[in-house]
Amino acid sequence: MTVALPRRALLGAALAAPALARAQGAARLLVVGGGFGGATAASYARREHPWLDVTLVEQRRSYITCPYSNRVLAGDLALADITFGYEGLRARGVRVVHDRAVHLDPVARRLRLGGGETLSYDRVILSPGIVLRYDALEGYDEAASARMPHAWTAADGAQITLLRRQLQAMPDGGVVGLVIPPNPYRCPPGPYERISLIASYLSKHKPRSKILALDAKEAFSKQALFQDAWQALYPGMIEWVSAANDGRVVRVDPEDMVLETEFGTRHRVSVANVIPPQSAAAIAIDAGLADSTGWVPVDPRTLESRAAAGVHVVGDAMFPGSMPKSGFLANSEAKAAVSAAAALLRGEAPPEPIFVNTCYSHIGPEYAISVANIFRVDEESRSFAEVPNSGGTSPRGDLPEQRRLEALYADGWYASIIRSMFG
Repeated sequence: MTVALPRRALLGAALAAPALARAQGAARLLVVGGGFGGATAASYARREHPWLDVTLVEQRRSYITCPYSNRVLAGDLALADITFGYEGLRARGVRVVHDRAVHLDPVARRLRLGGGETLSYDRVILSPGIVLRYDALEGYDEAASARMPHAWTAADGAQITLLRRQLQAMPDGGVVGLVIPPNPYRCPPGPYERISLIASYLSKHKPRSKILALDAKEAFSKQALFQDAWQALYPGMIEWVSAANDGRVVRVDPEDMVLETEFGTRHRVSVANVIPPQSAAAIAIDAGLADSTGWVPVDPRTLESRAAAGVHVVGDAMFPGSMPKSGFLANSEAKAAVSAAAALLRGEAPPEPIFVNTCYSHIGPEYAISVANIFRVDEESRSFAEVPNSGGTSPRGDLPEQRRLEALYADGWYASIIRSMFG
């Protein structure tokens, strides 16, 4: 007679298998991607679960953060100020492999690298970030980004540097055009912080210039706070155009520096910052982890891919439901994923995760605003839900000391999270 085991028992047996197979040695935790999600995961795993054998795969030898890159555009920071190496992770006992992750095989539990090496794992935390969807905007491709930079993936810093130099070279009285994508995308308040800090630079050096922000959305994060600040600090300099008012850009012409909207309006600009739609990075899509949205759906309790056992996905590549794609949440998700992976490797039930988000946005050198949220697992929707009354935004009003303190808090947050990632 065949006895049907309960689903929980079957699941527990399957998930415990790698740990049992590795009973004579350390369980192998592989981390792919060395940004806010990946570096946090590797560092946290070594600190909290020293019995794990942790390997981090990251192609770049140094990491340039997207958070605070807008301050480089404003001239408040240099690129070196937001660039970090991986020596601290090595000192914590993480094996760091600088190579390109080419192909993930979730069935065989192997990762093939560009240099030919293959890494086996018991569980993997995948934090590969995003890829820009160049096919989503007519006229915009990788070649066009040399004329109309996106500056939305830090990579080697070339795009940030290019946009900064274009702003410096623009004559006073020029127009800076921004193309802002629909949701979801990396860092929802990011384009509006960028508008603010470009305005900060222009107000000091090119005060007759204008900023035209063409948006594919009707509203945006911390909108009232941003617009209050624009009126107070940069009156008459910034024009934000919503989708309903013909703000959705459908075509660009890099040669003539023209942004064309869906109703045929053509805007000629001096500098164009085009932020195209995005999706999960190619390695996640090629492994069959992403769904039709282009993002990776996960089990909210373990952050394990719904398409592949043993693969935990964190950061911008994940489909987060109601949670934004932020550096702070990538950090929080990474810790939850490590805790879940460690528990499952021991054959134990994963702990209940809590996801915390805080997002600061600079509007000037000594002026910042913030939003905070806490999220938990919603069993009914099998997704993430914000805890009622768990957060909020900065208060509105003429509050210069509040804004100055939030700028200091932002700097403290950045220093703290970088220290936790890189040592």
